[in-house]
Amino acid sequence: MKKIAALIATLIVGALIVSCSEAPTLGGAVGEFNAIKNNNIALREFIQAMPKGGDLHNHLFGAVYAESWIAWAEEDKMCLDKDALGIRFPGPDGCGALPSVKKALTGDQKLRNELIDKLSLRDFTPSQGWSGHDQFFDTFFSMASMPNRFGDMVADASNLAGRQNVSYLELMHTLELFDTILPMVGGIAMSGDAKADYETLMASEFGKKLPEMVARAIRDTDAAMARKDKLLGCGTENAQPGCSVKVRFLNQDVRTLPASAVYAHAIFGWELMKQDNRFVGTNLVAPEDDYIALRDYSQHMQQLDYLYKTLGPRNVSLHAGELWLGVTHPKELRFHIHDAIKIGHAKRIGHGTDIVFEDGYKDLLNFMKEKEILVEINLTSSDVLLGIKGKAHPFSTYRKAGVPTALSTDDEGVSRIDLSHEYMRAVQEFGLSYTELKALAYNSLKYSFLPKDEKTALIKSLDERFTDFESHY
Repeated sequence: MKKIAALIATLIVGALIVSCSEAPTLGGAVGEFNAIKNNNIALREFIQAMPKGGDLHNHLFGAVYAESWIAWAEEDKMCLDKDALGIRFPGPDGCGALPSVKKALTGDQKLRNELIDKLSLRDFTPSQGWSGHDQFFDTFFSMASMPNRFGDMVADASNLAGRQNVSYLELMHTLELFDTILPMVGGIAMSGDAKADYETLMASEFGKKLPEMVARAIRDTDAAMARKDKLLGCGTENAQPGCSVKVRFLNQDVRTLPASAVYAHAIFGWELMKQDNRFVGTNLVAPEDDYIALRDYSQHMQQLDYLYKTLGPRNVSLHAGELWLGVTHPKELRFHIHDAIKIGHAKRIGHGTDIVFEDGYKDLLNFMKEKEILVEINLTSSDVLLGIKGKAHPFSTYRKAGVPTALSTDDEGVSRIDLSHEYMRAVQEFGLSYTELKALAYNSLKYSFLPKDEKTALIKSLDERFTDFESHY
């Protein structure tokens, strides 16, 4: 009897083991992912088809591929500075001594390749005195397009997202700054007192012209979105994938300009967000290690604090801690993320690579966890600009601390990547599982700056997309 009882017990345990190991897992998606995660082609196919929610950190100019810049420049009779390899605007008499882009590139594949390389990180190799950081930011001085290409850019970014099963984009974009606000306020001295400086700016020509600038920005956005819909055939039977992508914008303020222009453009953005619900947040951009950006960092945070408390709360996401030891003086690594959150009212942090250098960083991580302050993780960008990748990247530090994270592209056109590529890097460098990737996709909608009802609808749609995706495995 003892032998029979032992045999029965063995059979029961064996049956339980088989049952657990053969239990269905998310329609087989987990098993498929585990089987192909070390095969780059199969992994790309899987992730490209997988629903990925949104891309919350995406600069519109940086999202455009070089080939699009060139095609628009050829069509619009733009000029080419062959020495600097930059696209330039024509003057009243055309290009003058410069050739047109079309004329210069016709039949010259070598020059076309050189221009593509100049407008991106394609084929880039660091050399003495010229880093990935240098190349990346230099590309923007070679870009130019007619104002009416705003809609073409949105169409490009939307279609690239739609083809990867991305359902939402928050695109950073700059309106009114260089043509109107900078010339208007660039020479106005700032005292450093946010309240006094606000009153100075609002008493100037800027304050008088603010309603006009906001109205023009709204009209320009109307035209751009209509152009995007037309280019993609939205609402027709030939609608392209980008039509299914919800697009919203962040006001993009440039932190390397005079403090008066940075503040004025932030004020402009505050009013734009109030009047147009397509603008769901604001951000400060440009190299964080730039001399002016470092010098004025605390002043910028005080400006945001004043606007937030005086004109009313707005959604703020800030590039903060996009720094590393050796890039700048160690003192600059100790407070940027802290101040972005505690003074600048950031609900999300872009990059945040220097977190472990921050004073009291463990307390800061706990605060970010408690307040659910998401970090926008840009793996390729951190690699190229700062040389930070794999175990050197704090992605795992944030995850271990329970701080919410989401993957994003930063400047996919310049880096010549897409969001699927970033998901692949997360698997290859950090060993993320399918379930962990899925959680990141949901984070990208949960922590978006959409109103609650729109966010709920997108998350419900993501549920349905995953149900459909997983049913195929």
